[in-house]
Amino acid sequence: MASQDVLTLDAKSFEEEISRKGSGPILVDFWAEWCGPCRLMAPILDKVAVRLKGRARIGKVDVDENQALAAKFGIMSIPTMILFKDGQVMEQVVGTTSEESLAKMIDRHAV
Repeated sequence: MASQDVLTLDAKSFEEEISRKGSGPILVDFWAEWCGPCRLMAPILDKVAVRLKGRARIGKVDVDENQALAAKFGIMSIPTMILFKDGQVMEQVVGTTSEESLAKMIDRHAV
């Protein structure tokens, strides 16, 4: 379960959120409830969301509920985190990673 600082995205809200101009980058975590490494990333993403609040946003897409979105971005392994800015893919990370690594990646693209 995501904190209140992490957006839950679906097919309806995804395009609007990643394309939002002037709101800085958004890191989208493609995950599934049954995925152990995804569950390990959840508290890390919560911390990053709090740490970078106002400079970047964090969103989550459940690949089981949004298979078309996962296919659109070629998600073959989860967790996969894609950083978008103004609707464009900036960077991607597959697998678990640290809070510091994610924060540095986002900082490279933050307004």
